[in-house]
Amino acid sequence: MPIEILMPALSPTMEEGTLAKWLVSEGDSVSSGDILCEIETDKATMEFEAVDEGTIGKILIGDGSEGVKVNTPIAVLLEEGEEASDIDSAPAPAAKDSAKEDAPDQDAAPEKGYGRGESDANDTGKSAPAAPKGSDGKRLFVTPLARRIAADKGVDLTELSGSGPHGRIIKADVEAASAGSTKAKPAESTQTASAPATTAAPAAGPSADAVMKIYEGRAFEEISLNGMRKTIAARLTEAKQSIPHFYLRRDIELDALLKFRGELNKQLEARDVKLSVNDFIIKACALALQTVSDANAVWAGDRILKLKPSDVAVAVAIEGGLFTPVLKDAEMKSLSTLSAEMKDLAARARDRKLAPHEYQGGSFAVSNLGMFGIDNFDAVINPPHGAILAVGAGVKKPVVGKDGELAVATVMSVTLSVDHRVIDGALGAQLLSAIKDNLENPMMMLA
Repeated sequence: MPIEILMPALSPTMEEGTLAKWLVSEGDSVSSGDILCEIETDKATMEFEAVDEGTIGKILIGDGSEGVKVNTPIAVLLEEGEEASDIDSAPAPAAKDSAKEDAPDQDAAPEKGYGRGESDANDTGKSAPAAPKGSDGKRLFVTPLARRIAADKGVDLTELSGSGPHGRIIKADVEAASAGSTKAKPAESTQTASAPATTAAPAAGPSADAVMKIYEGRAFEEISLNGMRKTIAARLTEAKQSIPHFYLRRDIELDALLKFRGELNKQLEARDVKLSVNDFIIKACALALQTVSDANAVWAGDRILKLKPSDVAVAVAIEGGLFTPVLKDAEMKSLSTLSAEMKDLAARARDRKLAPHEYQGGSFAVSNLGMFGIDNFDAVINPPHGAILAVGAGVKKPVVGKDGELAVATVMSVTLSVDHRVIDGALGAQLLSAIKDNLENPMMMLA
Protein backbone atom coordinates (compact mmCIF):
# COMPACT_ATOMS: atom_id res chain seq x y z
CA MET A 1 0.00 0.00 0.00
CA PRO A 2 1.14 3.60 -0.54
CA ILE A 3 3.04 5.00 2.42
CA GLU A 4 2.11 8.31 4.00
CA ILE A 5 5.13 10.49 4.70
CA LEU A 6 4.26 12.50 7.81
CA MET A 7 5.57 15.82 9.08
CA PRO A 8 8.28 14.70 11.51
CA ALA A 9 9.03 15.97 15.01
CA LEU A 10 12.62 17.04 14.41
CA SER A 11 13.09 18.53 17.86
CA PRO A 12 11.53 17.78 21.25
CA THR A 13 9.78 21.15 21.35
CA MET A 14 8.40 20.98 17.81
CA GLU A 15 4.62 20.99 17.38
CA GLU A 16 4.54 22.44 13.87
CA GLY A 17 7.02 23.55 11.28
CA THR A 18 7.53 25.15 7.89
CA LEU A 19 8.14 22.92 4.88
CA ALA A 20 10.83 25.16 3.45
CA LYS A 21 11.77 23.31 0.26
CA TRP A 22 11.25 19.95 -1.41
CA LEU A 23 14.44 18.43 -2.81
CA VAL A 24 12.52 15.74 -4.74
CA SER A 25 9.63 15.89 -7.18
CA GLU A 26 6.66 13.68 -7.92
CA GLY A 27 7.86 10.64 -9.87
CA ASP A 28 11.36 10.66 -8.38
CA SER A 29 12.74 7.39 -7.00
CA VAL A 30 14.16 7.60 -3.47
CA SER A 31 16.07 5.22 -1.22
CA SER A 32 16.43 5.06 2.54
CA GLY A 33 18.70 7.91 3.63
CA ASP A 34 17.97 10.21 0.68
CA ILE A 35 17.16 13.81 1.60
CA LEU A 36 13.52 14.56 0.83
CA CYS A 37 13.07 18.14 1.98
CA GLU A 38 14.22 20.93 4.28
CA ILE A 39 12.03 21.69 7.29
CA GLU A 40 12.21 24.77 9.52
CA THR A 41 11.52 23.85 13.14
CA ASP A 42 11.16 26.15 16.13
CA LYS A 43 14.95 25.99 16.48
CA ALA A 44 16.65 25.28 13.16
CA THR A 45 16.39 24.35 9.49
CA MET A 46 16.94 20.62 9.19
CA GLU A 47 17.04 18.03 6.43
CA PHE A 48 14.46 15.24 6.48
CA GLU A 49 15.58 11.85 5.19
CA ALA A 50 13.60 9.07 3.55
CA VAL A 51 13.09 5.95 5.64
CA ASP A 52 11.63 3.63 3.00
CA GLU A 53 12.48 3.28 -0.67
CA GLY A 54 10.03 3.87 -3.47
CA THR A 55 8.69 6.57 -5.78
CA ILE A 56 7.26 9.93 -4.75
CA GLY A 57 3.62 9.50 -5.81
CA LYS A 58 2.15 12.77 -4.60
CA ILE A 59 3.37 15.84 -2.75
CA LEU A 60 0.61 17.08 -0.45
CA ILE A 61 2.27 20.11 1.16
CA GLY A 62 4.07 22.59 -1.07
CA ASP A 63 7.27 24.61 -0.63
CA GLY A 64 7.08 27.40 1.92
CA SER A 65 3.99 26.05 3.72
CA GLU A 66 3.95 27.33 7.30
CA GLY A 67 2.28 25.95 10.41
CA VAL A 68 2.29 22.32 9.27
CA LYS A 69 1.40 20.23 12.32
CA VAL A 70 3.56 17.28 13.34
CA ASN A 71 2.14 13.99 11.96
CA THR A 72 0.32 15.75 9.11
CA PRO A 73 0.76 13.85 5.80
CA ILE A 74 3.09 15.82 3.54
CA ALA A 75 3.59 13.32 0.71
CA VAL A 76 2.75 9.80 -0.43
CA LEU A 77 5.42 7.22 -1.32
CA LEU A 78 4.66 4.41 -3.77
CA GLU A 79 6.35 1.05 -3.32
CA GLU A 80 7.59 -1.19 -6.11
CA GLY A 81 4.81 -2.11 -8.51
CA GLU A 82 2.46 0.62 -7.30
CA GLU A 83 1.23 3.52 -9.41
CA ALA A 84 -0.27 6.92 -8.71
CA SER A 85 -3.72 5.46 -9.35
CA ASP A 86 -3.20 3.30 -6.24
CA ILE A 87 -3.57 6.43 -4.14
CA ASP A 88 -7.31 6.23 -3.45
CA SER A 89 -7.56 9.77 -2.19
CA ALA A 90 -5.09 12.29 -0.94
CA PRO A 91 -4.84 12.26 2.85
CA ALA A 92 -6.19 15.48 4.29
CA PRO A 93 -3.23 17.78 5.04
CA ALA A 94 -5.21 20.00 7.37
CA ALA A 95 -4.63 19.71 11.10
CA LYS A 96 -6.99 17.23 12.71
CA ASP A 97 -9.45 18.01 15.43
CA SER A 98 -7.79 17.45 18.82
CA ALA A 99 -10.40 14.92 19.86
CA LYS A 100 -9.68 12.87 16.76
CA GLU A 101 -5.95 13.10 17.39
CA ASP A 102 -6.49 11.59 20.81
CA ALA A 103 -8.51 8.69 19.40
CA PRO A 104 -7.59 8.08 15.73
CA ASP A 105 -9.79 5.91 13.56
CA GLN A 106 -7.45 2.95 13.25
CA ASP A 107 -9.60 1.31 10.54
CA ALA A 108 -8.93 4.34 8.34
CA ALA A 109 -5.25 4.59 9.27
CA PRO A 110 -2.75 3.69 6.52
CA GLU A 111 -0.87 0.42 6.76
CA LYS A 112 2.38 2.35 6.75
CA GLY A 113 3.51 5.84 7.54
CA TYR A 114 6.66 7.51 8.77
CA GLY A 115 8.01 10.78 9.96
CA ARG A 116 7.45 9.99 13.60
CA GLY A 117 7.17 6.25 13.18
CA GLU A 118 9.41 3.35 12.28
CA SER A 119 10.91 2.03 9.07
CA ASP A 120 9.97 -1.35 7.72
CA ALA A 121 13.27 -1.42 5.82
CA ASN A 122 14.62 -3.97 8.28
CA ASP A 123 11.71 -6.29 7.65
CA THR A 124 12.89 -7.73 4.35
CA GLY A 125 13.35 -11.43 3.94
CA LYS A 126 11.05 -12.57 6.76
CA SER A 127 7.30 -12.73 7.00
CA ALA A 128 5.61 -11.20 10.02
CA PRO A 129 2.95 -12.77 12.22
CA ALA A 130 -0.64 -11.85 11.38
CA ALA A 131 -1.81 -8.48 12.62
CA PRO A 132 -3.70 -8.88 15.93
CA LYS A 133 -6.97 -7.28 16.92
CA GLY A 134 -7.79 -5.32 20.05
CA SER A 135 -10.50 -6.09 22.57
CA ASP A 136 -12.90 -3.92 20.58
CA GLY A 137 -12.41 -6.09 17.51
CA LYS A 138 -10.59 -3.39 15.59
CA ARG A 139 -7.31 -4.15 13.90
CA LEU A 140 -4.16 -3.20 15.77
CA PHE A 141 -1.69 -1.55 13.43
CA VAL A 142 1.77 -2.92 14.14
CA THR A 143 5.02 -2.77 12.16
CA PRO A 144 6.18 -6.21 10.97
CA LEU A 145 9.37 -5.81 13.00
CA ALA A 146 7.39 -5.03 16.16
CA ARG A 147 5.15 -8.08 15.57
CA ARG A 148 8.16 -10.39 15.25
CA ILE A 149 9.81 -9.02 18.39
CA ALA A 150 6.54 -9.36 20.31
CA ALA A 151 6.22 -12.97 19.17
CA ASP A 152 9.83 -13.73 20.15
CA LYS A 153 9.50 -12.12 23.58
CA GLY A 154 5.94 -13.19 24.37
CA VAL A 155 4.55 -9.64 24.56
CA ASP A 156 0.76 -9.29 24.29
CA LEU A 157 0.26 -6.60 21.65
CA THR A 158 -3.32 -5.96 22.75
CA GLU A 159 -1.95 -4.56 26.03
CA LEU A 160 0.18 -1.91 24.30
CA SER A 161 -0.46 1.67 23.25
CA GLY A 162 1.34 2.48 20.02
CA SER A 163 3.61 5.52 19.71
CA GLY A 164 3.83 5.45 15.92
CA PRO A 165 1.68 7.40 13.45
CA HIS A 166 -2.05 6.90 14.05
CA GLY A 167 -1.30 4.86 17.17
CA ARG A 168 0.76 2.25 15.34
CA ILE A 169 2.76 -0.08 17.59
CA ILE A 170 6.47 0.08 16.79
CA LYS A 171 9.64 -1.66 17.94
CA ALA A 172 10.27 0.76 20.84
CA ASP A 173 6.80 0.05 22.32
CA VAL A 174 7.42 -3.71 22.35
CA GLU A 175 10.92 -3.36 23.80
CA ALA A 176 9.63 -1.05 26.54
CA ALA A 177 6.96 -3.60 27.45
CA SER A 178 9.40 -6.51 27.44
CA ALA A 179 11.74 -4.55 29.71
CA GLY A 180 9.09 -4.50 32.43
CA SER A 181 6.67 -1.75 31.48
CA THR A 182 3.00 -2.75 31.60
CA LYS A 183 2.12 -0.35 28.85
CA ALA A 184 4.28 1.35 26.26
CA LYS A 185 4.17 5.09 26.41
CA PRO A 186 2.87 7.15 23.52
CA ALA A 187 5.13 9.22 21.32
CA GLU A 188 4.86 12.28 23.54
CA SER A 189 6.83 10.44 26.21
CA THR A 190 9.94 10.72 24.03
CA GLN A 191 10.23 14.34 25.10
CA THR A 192 13.50 14.80 26.98
CA ALA A 193 13.70 16.45 30.38
CA SER A 194 16.03 19.09 28.90
CA ALA A 195 13.43 20.33 26.48
CA PRO A 196 9.82 19.82 27.55
CA ALA A 197 7.05 19.82 24.98
CA THR A 198 5.96 23.23 23.85
CA THR A 199 2.47 24.26 24.88
CA ALA A 200 0.64 27.48 24.30
CA ALA A 201 1.76 30.05 26.81
CA PRO A 202 -0.79 30.46 29.61
CA ALA A 203 -2.79 33.66 29.43
CA ALA A 204 -0.69 36.33 31.08
CA GLY A 205 -2.80 39.37 30.34
CA PRO A 206 -5.54 40.72 28.08
CA SER A 207 -6.25 39.03 24.76
CA ALA A 208 -4.76 40.18 21.46
CA ASP A 209 -8.11 41.68 20.44
CA ALA A 210 -8.39 43.59 23.71
CA VAL A 211 -4.87 45.00 23.38
CA MET A 212 -5.38 45.98 19.74
CA LYS A 213 -8.58 47.76 20.67
CA ILE A 214 -6.66 49.87 23.20
CA TYR A 215 -4.34 51.07 20.42
CA GLU A 216 -7.08 51.58 17.86
CA GLY A 217 -6.30 54.71 15.90
CA ARG A 218 -2.59 54.61 16.71
CA ALA A 219 -0.03 53.61 14.11
CA PHE A 220 1.59 50.24 14.78
CA GLU A 221 3.06 47.26 12.98
CA GLU A 222 1.71 43.81 13.83
CA ILE A 223 4.47 41.19 14.00
CA SER A 224 3.45 37.54 13.86
CA LEU A 225 5.28 35.15 16.17
CA ASN A 226 7.50 32.58 14.49
CA GLY A 227 8.00 29.10 15.93
CA MET A 228 11.07 30.09 17.95
CA ARG A 229 9.38 33.12 19.49
CA LYS A 230 6.33 31.02 20.45
CA THR A 231 8.58 28.42 22.07
CA ILE A 232 10.55 31.04 24.00
CA ALA A 233 7.32 32.66 25.23
CA ALA A 234 5.89 29.32 26.37
CA ARG A 235 9.07 28.06 28.05
CA LEU A 236 9.88 31.31 29.88
CA THR A 237 6.30 31.66 31.10
CA GLU A 238 6.47 28.07 32.33
CA ALA A 239 9.85 28.69 33.95
CA LYS A 240 8.80 31.79 35.87
CA GLN A 241 5.49 30.28 36.96
CA SER A 242 6.73 26.83 37.97
CA ILE A 243 10.33 27.31 39.16
CA PRO A 244 10.88 28.85 42.62
CA HIS A 245 13.76 31.18 41.72
CA PHE A 246 16.03 32.80 44.25
CA TYR A 247 19.05 34.98 43.52
CA LEU A 248 22.61 35.22 44.84
CA ARG A 249 24.92 38.09 43.90
CA ARG A 250 28.69 38.54 44.11
CA ASP A 251 31.30 40.98 42.81
CA ILE A 252 34.34 39.35 41.20
CA GLU A 253 37.67 41.14 40.71
CA LEU A 254 39.04 40.45 37.23
CA ASP A 255 42.49 42.10 37.19
CA ALA A 256 44.42 38.85 37.75
CA LEU A 257 42.33 37.09 35.09
CA LEU A 258 42.75 39.90 32.55
CA LYS A 259 46.53 39.91 33.06
CA PHE A 260 46.71 36.12 32.79
CA ARG A 261 44.49 36.12 29.69
CA GLY A 262 46.72 38.70 28.00
CA GLU A 263 49.82 36.60 28.65
CA LEU A 264 48.17 33.44 27.37
CA ASN A 265 46.86 35.11 24.21
CA LYS A 266 50.36 36.35 23.36
CA GLN A 267 51.66 32.80 23.60
CA LEU A 268 48.74 31.47 21.58
CA GLU A 269 49.04 33.96 18.70
CA ALA A 270 51.06 31.47 16.64
CA ARG A 271 48.14 29.01 16.87
CA ASP A 272 45.64 31.74 15.92
CA VAL A 273 43.86 31.27 19.25
CA LYS A 274 42.38 34.18 21.20
CA LEU A 275 40.71 33.41 24.50
CA SER A 276 37.79 35.53 25.68
CA VAL A 277 36.75 36.32 29.23
CA ASN A 278 33.67 34.21 28.55
CA ASP A 279 35.89 31.16 27.90
CA PHE A 280 37.32 31.56 31.40
CA ILE A 281 33.82 31.98 32.86
CA ILE A 282 32.65 28.73 31.24
CA LYS A 283 35.69 26.88 32.57
CA ALA A 284 35.28 28.39 36.04
CA CYS A 285 31.65 27.27 36.20
CA ALA A 286 32.47 23.78 34.94
CA LEU A 287 35.15 23.28 37.60
CA ALA A 288 32.93 24.77 40.31
CA LEU A 289 30.23 22.21 39.49
CA GLN A 290 32.82 19.51 40.15
CA THR A 291 33.94 21.11 43.42
CA VAL A 292 30.34 21.58 44.63
CA SER A 293 29.01 18.41 43.02
CA ASP A 294 25.63 18.47 44.79
CA ALA A 295 24.79 21.60 42.78
CA ASN A 296 25.47 19.84 39.49
CA ALA A 297 21.85 18.71 39.27
CA VAL A 298 18.56 19.11 37.42
CA TRP A 299 14.88 18.89 38.37
CA ALA A 300 13.13 15.81 36.94
CA GLY A 301 9.51 16.18 38.05
CA ASP A 302 9.42 13.95 41.08
CA ARG A 303 13.18 13.57 41.63
CA ILE A 304 16.55 15.25 41.23
CA LEU A 305 19.15 14.00 38.76
CA LYS A 306 22.71 14.61 39.94
CA LEU A 307 25.06 14.76 36.97
CA LYS A 308 28.67 13.61 36.97
CA PRO A 309 30.06 15.62 34.01
CA SER A 310 29.88 19.41 33.84
CA ASP A 311 27.73 20.12 30.79
CA VAL A 312 27.48 23.92 30.62
CA ALA A 313 24.97 25.67 28.36
CA VAL A 314 25.78 29.15 27.06
CA ALA A 315 23.11 31.60 25.86
CA VAL A 316 23.72 32.84 22.30
CA ALA A 317 21.62 35.69 20.93
CA ILE A 318 20.40 35.24 17.36
CA GLU A 319 17.98 37.21 15.21
CA GLY A 320 14.51 36.67 16.62
CA GLY A 321 15.50 34.69 19.71
CA LEU A 322 18.30 32.75 21.34
CA PHE A 323 19.93 29.34 21.57
CA THR A 324 21.69 27.71 24.50
CA PRO A 325 24.21 25.30 22.96
CA VAL A 326 25.75 22.92 25.48
CA LEU A 327 29.49 22.41 26.01
CA LYS A 328 29.64 18.83 27.23
CA ASP A 329 32.39 17.63 29.62
CA ALA A 330 33.56 21.24 29.92
CA GLU A 331 35.55 20.49 33.07
CA MET A 332 37.87 18.20 31.10
CA LYS A 333 38.54 20.51 28.14
CA SER A 334 41.33 23.05 27.80
CA LEU A 335 40.54 26.73 27.49
CA SER A 336 41.58 26.73 23.83
CA THR A 337 39.34 23.73 23.10
CA LEU A 338 36.39 25.37 24.86
CA SER A 339 37.03 28.59 22.93
CA ALA A 340 37.07 26.85 19.55
CA GLU A 341 34.00 24.75 20.35
CA MET A 342 32.07 27.78 21.60
CA LYS A 343 32.90 29.80 18.46
CA ASP A 344 31.72 26.92 16.26
CA LEU A 345 28.48 26.40 18.21
CA ALA A 346 27.72 30.13 18.26
CA ALA A 347 28.30 30.50 14.52
CA ARG A 348 26.05 27.54 13.68
CA ALA A 349 23.44 28.74 16.18
CA ARG A 350 23.21 32.06 14.34
CA ASP A 351 22.75 30.15 11.08
CA ARG A 352 20.19 27.87 12.81
CA LYS A 353 22.24 24.82 11.90
CA LEU A 354 22.54 23.23 15.34
CA ALA A 355 21.36 19.65 15.77
CA PRO A 356 18.96 19.04 18.71
CA HIS A 357 21.58 17.13 20.73
CA GLU A 358 23.80 20.23 20.63
CA TYR A 359 21.34 22.45 22.51
CA GLN A 360 19.65 19.91 24.78
CA GLY A 361 20.83 18.84 28.21
CA GLY A 362 23.24 20.43 30.64
CA SER A 363 22.63 21.24 34.29
CA PHE A 364 23.81 24.85 34.33
CA ALA A 365 23.81 27.84 31.98
CA VAL A 366 25.76 31.07 31.49
CA SER A 367 24.16 34.24 30.12
CA ASN A 368 26.64 37.07 29.51
CA LEU A 369 25.38 40.56 28.69
CA GLY A 370 28.56 42.28 29.81
CA MET A 371 29.61 42.96 26.21
CA PHE A 372 26.46 45.09 25.87
CA GLY A 373 27.46 47.26 28.82
CA ILE A 374 24.94 45.75 31.27
CA ASP A 375 26.25 45.99 34.83
CA ASN A 376 24.00 43.26 36.29
CA PHE A 377 20.73 41.46 35.66
CA ASP A 378 18.69 38.43 36.73
CA ALA A 379 18.45 35.55 34.24
CA VAL A 380 15.54 33.11 33.96
CA ILE A 381 16.44 29.46 34.60
CA ASN A 382 16.23 27.20 31.54
CA PRO A 383 14.35 24.10 32.78
CA PRO A 384 15.32 21.53 33.89
CA HIS A 385 18.62 23.25 34.84
CA GLY A 386 19.32 23.86 38.50
CA ALA A 387 20.86 27.31 38.02
CA ILE A 388 22.00 29.99 35.57
CA LEU A 389 24.75 32.59 35.99
CA ALA A 390 23.99 36.12 34.74
CA VAL A 391 27.24 37.94 33.94
CA GLY A 392 27.59 41.71 33.80
CA ALA A 393 30.32 43.97 32.47
CA GLY A 394 33.72 44.37 34.09
CA VAL A 395 34.08 48.01 35.16
CA LYS A 396 36.66 49.96 37.13
CA LYS A 397 35.53 50.47 40.74
CA PRO A 398 37.10 51.58 44.01
CA VAL A 399 37.76 48.63 46.31
CA VAL A 400 39.18 48.22 49.79
CA GLY A 401 42.24 45.95 49.75
CA LYS A 402 43.15 43.29 52.31
CA ASP A 403 45.41 45.76 54.05
CA GLY A 404 42.60 48.31 54.28
CA GLU A 405 43.96 50.59 51.58
CA LEU A 406 41.68 52.00 48.91
CA ALA A 407 42.48 50.86 45.37
CA VAL A 408 40.92 50.63 41.91
CA ALA A 409 40.02 47.23 40.44
CA THR A 410 38.13 45.83 37.48
CA VAL A 411 34.98 44.37 39.03
CA MET A 412 32.38 42.16 37.39
CA SER A 413 28.96 41.72 38.99
CA VAL A 414 27.32 38.27 38.64
CA THR A 415 23.93 36.94 39.73
CA LEU A 416 23.23 33.25 40.23
CA SER A 417 19.56 32.38 39.64
CA VAL A 418 18.83 29.14 41.51
CA ASP A 419 15.98 26.61 41.47
CA HIS A 420 15.20 26.16 45.17
CA ARG A 421 13.79 22.68 44.52
CA VAL A 422 17.23 21.54 43.40
CA ILE A 423 19.69 23.77 45.27
CA ASP A 424 19.24 25.28 48.73
CA GLY A 425 20.61 28.67 49.73
CA ALA A 426 23.81 27.49 51.42
CA LEU A 427 24.63 25.12 48.55
CA GLY A 428 24.05 27.88 46.00
CA ALA A 429 26.34 30.17 48.01
CA GLN A 430 29.07 27.51 47.95
CA LEU A 431 28.74 27.15 44.18
CA LEU A 432 28.96 30.90 43.57
CA SER A 433 31.94 31.14 45.93
CA ALA A 434 33.73 28.40 43.97
CA ILE A 435 33.07 30.24 40.69
CA LYS A 436 34.45 33.46 42.21
CA ASP A 437 37.58 31.69 43.52
CA ASN A 438 38.28 30.18 40.10
CA LEU A 439 37.98 33.51 38.30
CA GLU A 440 40.02 35.47 40.82
CA ASN A 441 42.76 32.79 40.78
CA PRO A 442 42.79 31.82 37.09
CA MET A 443 46.02 29.81 37.16
CA MET A 444 44.28 27.31 39.46
CA MET A 445 42.00 26.39 36.57
CA LEU A 446 44.99 24.97 34.71
CA ALA A 447 46.25 22.88 37.60
